[in-house]
Amino acid sequence: MSIIRHAGNPLPPRITSPESMYAVIKELGIVPFFENPIRGYSIEEYTPKEFWFDDDSEELGPWDWKIYAVQSGDVAYGKFLLGGKASFATPHYYAHLMNWRRAQPKYQPDASQQQILDYMKTNGSIGIREIRQLLKIKKGQADALMARLQMQCRAITGDIERVYRGEDLHYNGWQRSVFCDPEDLFEDLQPACSPEESCELLQAHIKEIAPEATPRQIQKLLA
Repeated sequence: MSIIRHAGNPLPPRITSPESMYAVIKELGIVPFFENPIRGYSIEEYTPKEFWFDDDSEELGPWDWKIYAVQSGDVAYGKFLLGGKASFATPHYYAHLMNWRRAQPKYQPDASQQQILDYMKTNGSIGIREIRQLLKIKKGQADALMARLQMQCRAITGDIERVYRGEDLHYNGWQRSVFCDPEDLFEDLQPACSPEESCELLQAHIKEIAPEATPRQIQKLLA
């Protein structure tokens, strides 16, 4: 059954497990993690409130379930929509986003970002700790550089591991990610079309999912 929404008739939340979250991502093709200006178009809005994590609940929900999606091997996860917000995509739609983004002058890597890309090429992956050591910078700076590379579609989350702390090795949602080159994670990421055609395909697809979205909202999502 398709979960594509129709104007004025949003489908009810249906993410209640790692498997159902994975299924929603696969059906939508590309989707932000969190609620955003396009109403009804997020993993958060597909999740019943009782399954959504917050500061007052021990329920981790999609925050933990995203590990299942990443480790499936056919879901892209990273900060690549809405100016650097967490998002998911299937390889097909991620490939079109990559085709569009990498062609834009504003998404070319600077010297520091290129050092990170060179490290990934040599070592296969990189974490925030390695970025800090490589460039002798603070964590916030390392996070910002990696977020920028994810927006450029030159780096993607390769894996996420749970971090267990304390004497009882308690897991409360703390995670550690490693990043890699998208081409190392997925095959066939070169669409046989122009960057402009990739952008048009993405715009049309998102409009089909969220008919109430305005052209400006979709442009902001993909810009």
